[in-house]
Amino acid sequence: MGFEKNGQTDYLFEAILSLKDSDECYRFFEDLCTAEELRELSRRMLAAKMLYDNCIYSQIASETGLSTATISRVSRSIKYGNGGYNTVLGRMEKK
Repeated sequence: MGFEKNGQTDYLFEAILSLKDSDECYRFFEDLCTAEELRELSRRMLAAKMLYDNCIYSQIASETGLSTATISRVSRSIKYGNGGYNTVLGRMEKK
């Protein structure tokens, strides 16, 4: 894992897991993050979906505004990370 597992992080994750719908998510993340931080997380998630769907870097960069370096980092996380993106994307695909 890239960051230390601790009580503070556990508390954050428990808070996220307590959210019941997208309206609650919007309210919580708008309070928690700056607008730019939330946009960046959203762009990375969209890049992950597009990589999962076998889109090419230039298309992802064009649609998300992310640099190819950031797209590459997301790609490495999908391929060699802890499986977080794949877990979420697989579950979302089933919906």
